[in-house]
Amino acid sequence: MRSLRHELLHTKDGIHLYENKHRAKNRIKSHFHETHQLLYVLEGEGDCILDGRSYALQEDRFIVIRPRTTHSIHASSKMTILVLQFDELHLTDDYRDELVAPVFKHSEVLQLNAFKGSEIRQLLRKMLYEQLHDQEIQSAIGLKLFLGQILLALVRMKQQSSIQDANDRRAAELKRYIESHYYQLTHAEDLAAKMGISSRYMQQIFKDSYQLTPMQYLTEIRLNRVKHLLVETQLDIVSICFEVGFESVSTFYRVFKNRVGVSPLVYQKTQLDEAKENDLLN
Repeated sequence: MRSLRHELLHTKDGIHLYENKHRAKNRIKSHFHETHQLLYVLEGEGDCILDGRSYALQEDRFIVIRPRTTHSIHASSKMTILVLQFDELHLTDDYRDELVAPVFKHSEVLQLNAFKGSEIRQLLRKMLYEQLHDQEIQSAIGLKLFLGQILLALVRMKQQSSIQDANDRRAAELKRYIESHYYQLTHAEDLAAKMGISSRYMQQIFKDSYQLTPMQYLTEIRLNRVKHLLVETQLDIVSICFEVGFESVSTFYRVFKNRVGVSPLVYQKTQLDEAKENDLLN
């Protein structure tokens, strides 16, 4: 991004792209603009306040500022920010409705991932090139096209983030359901049906969040419960097997030995012997 450092540049048709340099400890007092602004942090650290809410700033943070949003910026180190400012009145209806409106629904600070940051940096470089090689009408068209691509990238990023948030919530709900109904669950398809989603989708969102499939997590919950019952109660193996939800004793023995390394009876005896030995030592 070092090649993006140029003096203040003005473009046509209500689109302006320029660079702000902030000294360490520099503070821009609270103010607002009538235009839309996108601020890209090239380097340095600091913080900003948007409508009373504080956000940390660092490299690759993208600040979205709606018109008339009161904001201030404080640089804790030398900080360089690229400012893309535009007036939506110069844009077509589809730009305003499909791109500007969703991106500027809220004033906020976005953290770009490596892929999205690289994509937007390239678009900003192209916008600077258009400003430096002004070709009248062609330049104005190019700037609108690149602005549209930047807005489209942000729209898609926000949509993906919204989808991921919904998936995280659904996975957490599924996890809680497994923890409270472990004793009555049988097949993945039944679990998916209870949650109102497809089995494939359920597997995907749960593994993305917890690195286990729902049925693998169910087995972990059951085995932890089995370990507790083996040591803390007088229940026999068959009763424990059915209490935690295993459908057959043979399946229970096989799963327990595969996961724990020993049979349930050996585990029980080992744990009880260790407990007795600890009691004697104390």
